[in-house]
Amino acid sequence: MKKNKFTFIDLFAGIGGFHTAMHSVGGKCVFASEWDKYARISYEANYKNIEPDLFLKDSNGNYLFFNNDITEAIPENIPAFDICCGGFPCQPFSIAGLRRGFEDTRGTLFFNIANIVKQKIDSGIPPKVLFLENVKGLKTHMKGETLKTILATLEELGYAYNFDVLNAKYFGVPQNRERLFIVAWYKDLVKSTTFKFPYGIAPDGSTIYEKSKDLGDKVIKTKVSDIFEPEDSIDSYYTISDRLWIGHQERKKRNKANGKGFGYSLFNENSVYCSTISARYWKDGSEILIDQSDKGLNPRKLTPTEAGRLQGYRIIGNGWQFPENANNQNYNPKNLEFHIVVPRKEAYHQFGNSVAIPVIKRLSKEIVEQLLDI
Repeated sequence: MKKNKFTFIDLFAGIGGFHTAMHSVGGKCVFASEWDKYARISYEANYKNIEPDLFLKDSNGNYLFFNNDITEAIPENIPAFDICCGGFPCQPFSIAGLRRGFEDTRGTLFFNIANIVKQKIDSGIPPKVLFLENVKGLKTHMKGETLKTILATLEELGYAYNFDVLNAKYFGVPQNRERLFIVAWYKDLVKSTTFKFPYGIAPDGSTIYEKSKDLGDKVIKTKVSDIFEPEDSIDSYYTISDRLWIGHQERKKRNKANGKGFGYSLFNENSVYCSTISARYWKDGSEILIDQSDKGLNPRKLTPTEAGRLQGYRIIGNGWQFPENANNQNYNPKNLEFHIVVPRKEAYHQFGNSVAIPVIKRLSKEIVEQLLDI
């Protein structure tokens, strides 16, 4: 594949899920922004080899294009780009009977995205596509007012858009993870009338564009054991203590009695998928525990390597429990290898916050084919 067909910026970059995806379809990253210290360490370690210019420093040792605080980024100093990627935090806007648009977003982190885009438009170099991600709850946040303001801002800036909720479990990873995606295109440069979302990946690798209730029958088959490291390589550290296991069970009983659904979730190697991994997974692993009752043991947490694989990162770790999984669509050598370079707690936190790579990859492919026409 010819590289560098287009340029992109990576805002609220985390550990680079968007970077991995955009790189896979020929994108060159010209600017990235991430404030978390450990995420920055992971990002630089994993992308410096493929994008060394991104980490250039000035004579004072400050990064030129790897920004720390998005609120302090100077839009004029950001290079021109074709695509803006950003998994921005969901914040309430102070909407006080205003017109729902650019001005209403001031004081929020979405404003920083809009402001960068506006400066490029005003400079005569409008970005062609905006590729944004958020939690599913953005649709109903503040009774839908937050999303309305975001979409009104995109319109005000000259963008058409489409948005939808996609689930990672239909894209070849064994995780039930729903996220909202907004894809917007600059109407004066991109003549498309719509953007067709991919809703899953078929076993032959083709894109499924039809939304249906029985998608599970049409997509790549998954099992939680797709991500497993070899059993004999997993340290006893990951098996939860008697005290924690009793605590999980007691809490689940109490919650059930109170009509709440919260508690631990238990899976085994044949489970088709597991729950959504979250940034708090390091605390007690409650949302994804692996059953070890056949060995007479308490359940175990995922290892950091497994947590990363659950998001679609190709992490070699100690290998795979079932060697054939090393060659599936996510982990075969055509994928970028990801290295864990931070402490265990931080690795869990980063993977819990990350986007699911196969979803972003497929969306990136569709954006290039449908909107960039290259």
